[in-house]
Amino acid sequence: MDPASAKFIGAGLAAIGTGAAAIGVGNLFGQFLQGALRNPSAADGQFGRLIFGFAVTEALGIFALLIAFLLLFT
Repeated sequence: MDPASAKFIGAGLAAIGTGAAAIGVGNLFGQFLQGALRNPSAADGQFGRLIFGFAVTEALGIFALLIAFLLLFT
């Protein structure tokens, strides 16, 4: 296998992590909304955890994109 083609395959596989992060964020907010509709009084107490989960999930997506760019352009 040509090293350039292996680099493109590796970058494509690393970019899958950005899509997984998008799915994770959608799941996170969907579950929060479902829980908030079931028990509105507890929604305010869980909002901080929601934002923390969002930040961690987005950070993992950005790290995956960074790895894809590093594989692609180095």
